[in-house]
Amino acid sequence: MDLLKFIGRTRQFERQLEESRPRLWRLAHTWCRNGALADDLVQEALSKGLKHHGQLREEASLHAWLCGILAHCWHDYLRSHRHMDNVADIDESLLVADGTPEAECLQSQIVKRVRRAVADLPVPQREVVTLVDLEEFSYAEVAAILEIPIGTVMSRLSRARATLKERLREHNACSLATPRIARVK
Repeated sequence: MDLLKFIGRTRQFERQLEESRPRLWRLAHTWCRNGALADDLVQEALSKGLKHHGQLREEASLHAWLCGILAHCWHDYLRSHRHMDNVADIDESLLVADGTPEAECLQSQIVKRVRRAVADLPVPQREVVTLVDLEEFSYAEVAAILEIPIGTVMSRLSRARATLKERLREHNACSLATPRIARVK
């Protein structure tokens, strides 16, 4: 009977891992900016999660635990590939726009601008801003995931947000400064 309970728990854990895949992929893709690499990182993280499932202390913290494993996989990749090519592939199917074609175009441009600004952040700032602002982890959870002091999380987040604000403000200023040709009827 205990064997059946163990098998049931293992299958449930495997399902939970699989359900975490989309969120992990989105996070990995934001960090590495490469869909194929994000797939590899997520697969490696899930594989390690399955292999080391006994180390998970609280089932409620599964996503944070998996994000920590993913962060380790990402850092291992960065260490082994010092010269990483920047791939600016944006999956247009991830955009959610409704309404008029103009509104969809405007939303697409805004999303691309924000993604580009996030992608241009230094890796440590990019990691923190995605974990806090996109994945909605607390500062303490991010500190645990990345294995850094909470003060470092706060300072990186502050610098990342200031940089993003400035870059997006600069882009808007450039857009407004561009002369427009008036139509003559």
